[in-house]
Amino acid sequence: MTVNQFVVRTPEGITFSQVLAGPMTRFLAWLVDCSVVIGICWVLGMLLGTLVLISPDLAKAVTALSYFVISVGYSIVLEWIWRGQTFGKRILRLRVVDAEGLRLQLNQVVMRNLLRFIDMLPAFYLIGGIACVCSRRWQRLGDLAANTVVVRAPRLSEPDLEQLLAGKFNSLRGYPHLEARLRQRVSATEAAIAMRALLRRDGLEPKARVELFAELADHFRRLVPFPAEAVEGMPDEQYVRNVVDVLYRAKR
Repeated sequence: MTVNQFVVRTPEGITFSQVLAGPMTRFLAWLVDCSVVIGICWVLGMLLGTLVLISPDLAKAVTALSYFVISVGYSIVLEWIWRGQTFGKRILRLRVVDAEGLRLQLNQVVMRNLLRFIDMLPAFYLIGGIACVCSRRWQRLGDLAANTVVVRAPRLSEPDLEQLLAGKFNSLRGYPHLEARLRQRVSATEAAIAMRALLRRDGLEPKARVELFAELADHFRRLVPFPAEAVEGMPDEQYVRNVVDVLYRAKR
C-alpha cells in the first residue's frame, strides 16, 4: 500500500483501492460541518431565548447541553444515513469507510464521533492532527478506535457500454420474446450486480472469477431459459455479458 492509497482485498478475491483523505482536506470538511452545527445552535438559541427571562443559569445549561447533543448527533445521524458522509464530507467528496472494506456499522459511527472531543483537544484538532500524521492511513484516534478510514469519494460516471459490450455476437438477440421476458423478470439490483461483475472482472482472482460468473449465469438461466442452440458451448462469463447487453442496450 502506498502512502495515500487504501487497498482492500475481499474474501471473494476482489482487490480495490481508494485514495485516502489527508489531514488538511478533512480539516476543511470539519470547518464546513462546524459552520452548519453553529448555525443550527444559533437558531435553537433564538428559540430558547425566553429561558433567559426565567433563569439565566438554566438557559446556559440548556444551551451547552444542546450544543453537545447537536454536535455529536449531527455527525452520527448523517454519517449513518449518508453512509459515511456529512455536509462537509459531501462538499469535499470524502467518505468514512470500514478499514477492512466491510459495511460501515452504527457502533463504528458512534465510536469515532464520541472520541472526536478528544481528537479536538486542546484546540483545532491538534491531537487528532498529530494522530493522522503519525498514522499510515491518516487515522485520528476516533478512526483507530472504530477501525475506520476516510477516503476520497470518486466522482461516479456512467460505464461506457459500447466499449464494454460491443464487438461480440449476442445469440440471445435472436429471440425477441425471450429478451423481453428477461428484461421483465430481472430486477434493477440483479442487473446492476451483473454489470459491476463485468466491470470488475479483471480484478478478480481466476478461481473467484469463474465461481462468480457461474453463479450469475445459473441465476439468469433459471429466470429465462433460452433454446439450447442459442447457448450451447457458451462460457458463463460470455452468457452474463450477453444478458447485460440485452438488459442495458436497445436492439439495433
